[in-house]
Amino acid sequence: MIDALDIDLAPVVAEQPDPVLFATVSGAHLYGFPSHDSDVDLRGVHLLPAADLVGLREPDETRSRMRLRDGVEMDPVTHDLRKFVRLMLRRNGYVLEQLLSPLVVHTTDAHRELTDLVPGVLTSHHAHHYRGFAGTQWRLFEKTGELKPLLYTFRALLTGVHLMRSGEVQAHLPTLLGEVEAEAPGYLPELIEAKAAREHGAADVDRARVAADVERLHGVLDEAQAASALPDAPAAHDALHAFVVRIRLEG
Repeated sequence: MIDALDIDLAPVVAEQPDPVLFATVSGAHLYGFPSHDSDVDLRGVHLLPAADLVGLREPDETRSRMRLRDGVEMDPVTHDLRKFVRLMLRRNGYVLEQLLSPLVVHTTDAHRELTDLVPGVLTSHHAHHYRGFAGTQWRLFEKTGELKPLLYTFRALLTGVHLMRSGEVQAHLPTLLGEVEAEAPGYLPELIEAKAAREHGAADVDRARVAADVERLHGVLDEAQAASALPDAPAAHDALHAFVVRIRLEG
């Protein structure tokens, strides 16, 4: 199986025309169920010059360009710092998972500072993100019958439940199986093992059973959100504003 950390991703980061504050691996590698033919989802933040944001031209706030490296499909996507921080403030669990990913390809002091500000953006409304993402992936599973969107569905729901209860963003499904053991279906380890063989393989499951488990976990997420100690609104807006201004001016 391809291990994202065994691939030299530094040249991909070096291709960026502007400074990169961080780059991490997301997707199936982060979620704990990569296949031998999984692509590598590289995510991060670049820093545009201040002049690009005050002129007449539209800034290139998001950059994405698929490419092959060492026979592996790469999917690098970076956002400018301001856009990324705005996404952080919009109860977007996906960008928080990228920021907190332990699969770090490139880091800086700014990356560590931004990570330290994450607790100040977490709210009980992040449950909406995971509920919505799980719904999208479940509809994809119903359409294709593939194992990948089914695992994405369970991963999103369990991440949401764990976040509501603990205030911690945990995207790694095998870890979540231990953290949310009482609610996690017992067959998930078998599905994770099956996913290793093929990125787009069919799911050999009892559809009625998995549908019932998905519906049950939606209920668990609803209950966890209602009981969550997380606040209704982010508290770090001013701190993030000051951070973006300072890092931009420092260049």
